[in-house]
Amino acid sequence: MFTKYALARGQKKARPKQEKYNLLERGLFKSRLIYMATKIKERRILGIDPGTTVMGFGVIEGDFRKAKLIELNIVSMRKVTDSMEKLKTIFEETIKIIEEYLPDEMAVEAPFFGKNVQSMLKLGRAQGVVIAAAMYKNIPITEYSPRKIKQSITGKGSASKEQVAAALPFHLEMDGKHSDKLDATDAVAVALCHMFQNRIPATEGNLSGWAAFVRNNPGRVKG
Repeated sequence: MFTKYALARGQKKARPKQEKYNLLERGLFKSRLIYMATKIKERRILGIDPGTTVMGFGVIEGDFRKAKLIELNIVSMRKVTDSMEKLKTIFEETIKIIEEYLPDEMAVEAPFFGKNVQSMLKLGRAQGVVIAAAMYKNIPITEYSPRKIKQSITGKGSASKEQVAAALPFHLEMDGKHSDKLDATDAVAVALCHMFQNRIPATEGNLSGWAAFVRNNPGRVKG
């Protein structure tokens, strides 16, 4: 009676359980075929943790499913006293790192918005110089907030630098490389965060060169 009444009101007859399972299996099999057929390009990503005293950098290679560490280190500017000379050093050292490791893409940590205005200004300048170096070498670059990076690596946006460093081996092959310098491990986290986003170069939000900037911002360029 219930089935006839339901059909009389135009409702579809429920599929038998076995038929539902068969449809589910076919759907899963199709998804698996699509996944296997999709070739994900491996990328080499350079992550930068900018600073006017110490700049960390990390290079990783792979895709969001499997990645390995190529290098992590720091550039120290403790002996450079002039603020403009520090910015020059950041630019020159970033160019050297790009030329040595030839990254496909770059990622940089955005300045942390704190109460110390002078510190924010210095970090902002350092980040700007890194972005300028990437654009000069035509390398697509994306910035990420500290909270976004920590969330991607540890699952907690308020994680400490030590917690971020401890979580890195769970995400990529370290190949025996390690560093007790948190600026270096932070830079690796920046690169890894970018890889997890599975972004495509030259999309909106990425800076891939002066020509792209002019094309996307015609009102901000004079002459």
